[in-house]
Amino acid sequence: MADGELTDGLYTEEELQLAARNRGMPLEGLAYELTPTGIHYLLVHFDIPLIDPTTWRLEIGGNVERAISLGLDEIRSFTPTTIAVTMECAGNGRTRMSPRALSQPWILEAIGTAEWTGVPLRDVLSRAAIKPDTVELVFTGADHGVQGDIEQDYARSLTIDDALRPEVLLAYEMNGRQLEPQHGAPLRLLVPGWYGMTSVKWLTRVDAVTEAFQGWQQAVAYRDTQTEDDPGVPVQRIKVRALMIPPGFPDFPARHRLLDAGMVTLRGRAWSGRGEIARVEVGIDGRWHDARLDDPLGPFAWRGWSYEWKTKAGTYELSCRATDATGDVQPIEARWNTQGLANNLVQTLSVTVR
Repeated sequence: MADGELTDGLYTEEELQLAARNRGMPLEGLAYELTPTGIHYLLVHFDIPLIDPTTWRLEIGGNVERAISLGLDEIRSFTPTTIAVTMECAGNGRTRMSPRALSQPWILEAIGTAEWTGVPLRDVLSRAAIKPDTVELVFTGADHGVQGDIEQDYARSLTIDDALRPEVLLAYEMNGRQLEPQHGAPLRLLVPGWYGMTSVKWLTRVDAVTEAFQGWQQAVAYRDTQTEDDPGVPVQRIKVRALMIPPGFPDFPARHRLLDAGMVTLRGRAWSGRGEIARVEVGIDGRWHDARLDDPLGPFAWRGWSYEWKTKAGTYELSCRATDATGDVQPIEARWNTQGLANNLVQTLSVTVR
């Protein structure tokens, strides 16, 4: 099957291979305010490159006054900042669309929140002095492969305005420790509020360009398209979503939830790349109830919520949905697209109360 081909029914060998290489965060991991590094979601397009941090360099060039080359110690010499950021894969929810794109078969688990430490990109770029006619910055990683029949280094771009926001970092630590190889060591881009494909790992180059970047990962991938010939629109900021920590305990392997009758506190997290979480509702057999919101963890991180549920014996369908400050609310029906992207359909799970 070719890249981007649609499929349905049984999963293909290619999809199973991707699922074995990449990993999601088990939803019980929502209980952690900050996701432990070992269970934070992970998606690697090609191979994890082997990089010696002592010889690695970041090259900054293109349409700049001064091309520069920086080692890791030089980047660490800039004033650091640490921020909590919720990162989500653009393909999260892909398997809940039908037919689905042949790609990583995420259900709901492509999510995680970490504290990232690095230096503001704009501080580093000031040494190179970007020329006024620059329209975009292109970020290139060390991971190399073939996608869409094109051999390429993984590369994405941002407009100057988006790239120079103060929260955009060149990150070298995750949860207080040096980046691990699978998360982009020794240096990665971090773009809070945007889907994870934007935060290029194993960063090697930043190039200022005077025309919009047309690389495959930018011009073809990560676009909301309805047909093969539709140019679509780029997928960028994370759509509003709430997820529930599965209550009770599971059976195996179906993971249907079981719990005892009485007062049950339902908990979860909600986030959006487009504004603060303003409301979370919990659905019990289709009837919606307002949840209590915790204090925000930060402007780019998820927000905890809880709801007290007085249960009686029976089987129920639970769900949750969030609304952000812009008024965006999660849909109860998925909006289909050919690449299976940005599907923020409400979560549902079945529970049996004993």
